[in-house]
Amino acid sequence: MKAAQTGMGAVVLLLMVTGVAGTAYKIVAPDGWLVDAFHRSAAAGLALTGTIGLVGLCAWISRSAALRRRNAHASLFVYSFAAAGLMYLAQYWMHGSL
Repeated sequence: MKAAQTGMGAVVLLLMVTGVAGTAYKIVAPDGWLVDAFHRSAAAGLALTGTIGLVGLCAWISRSAALRRRNAHASLFVYSFAAAGLMYLAQYWMHGSL
C-alpha cells in the first residue's frame, strides 16, 4: 500500500513539475502568451506583464503566512498544475510540440 502511495505521489509530482514548466514556457516562449499579447497591442502586453508581476508580489507577500500554517489552497494549486502538466504531455504526445 505504501509503495502505491509513493508511486502516485511521484506521478503527481512529475505532472505538477511538467505543468509549472510548461506554463512558464508558454508565457515566455518566442510565440508564447506574452509575445502574443504585445502583438495585439502594447496596452494588452503591459497589462499581462503587470498582472504577472502583481501575482508574483502577492505570492511573495503571502509566503510567510503559508509557512506558519498549512495553506488551504495548496492542494488546489498542486492538482491544477498537475492537470496542466497532463494536458501539456498529451498535447506533446499527439502533436509533437507544446
